Amino acid sequence: MSEPHWLTLSRELQAIAQTGLAFTQDPYDRERYEALTALAARMLAARTATPVAEITALFRGESGYATPKVDVRAAVFDDRGRVLLVREAMDHDRWTLPGGWQDVNVTAAENAVKEVREESGYEARVVKLAAVWDRTRQGHPPSVFASLKLFFLCELTGGEARTSLETTEVDWFERGALPADLSLGRVLPAQIERMFEHAANPGLATDFE
Repeated sequence: MSEPHWLTLSRELQAIAQTGLAFTQDPYDRERYEALTALAARMLAARTATPVAEITALFRGESGYATPKVDVRAAVFDDRGRVLLVREAMDHDRWTLPGGWQDVNVTAAENAVKEVREESGYEARVVKLAAVWDRTRQGHPPSVFASLKLFFLCELTGGEARTSLETTEVDWFERGALPADLSLGRVLPAQIERMFEHAANPGLATDFE
């Protein structure tokens, strides 16, 4: 799935404007960067059902040098070779690997373990960084902001299934028997399949683009 060209252009416009506003000292340049932000918002609104004001408010929440956001996912496997998935409450109860946006003051590996505990009730240990993928290049549904996705291969160390405010169900799935209703904005079938390959052969090099 490739994203539309207009989304790529509007995202780049917004990033240029955000970075420019972070560093410029010239009031005239500030006006120009603010105009670019407004143009990017109008481009998105023209192609979606989202009002310009809502998109503009979203852009105003971003400041500083524009960089991709970081999404951390944990691929936890049990001693039967099954992968842990949770139903994501915010995405119509669709299934995904435990994970979320990277938090401050913790490492990416610590974040992965924390997300497993909070979303599933299980304890896990990170074995390796299995993949660093660009969200757009992977073919996820289109998104306003760019993001990198870090996938950690993990092993189960304890705990028990427990849902949370973010999840409505926790379960284990064998290779070739994944649920059909995956949260595709968070994880793709091919990505989970690749995690099975890493679990079977931990010596595989980290995937990257």
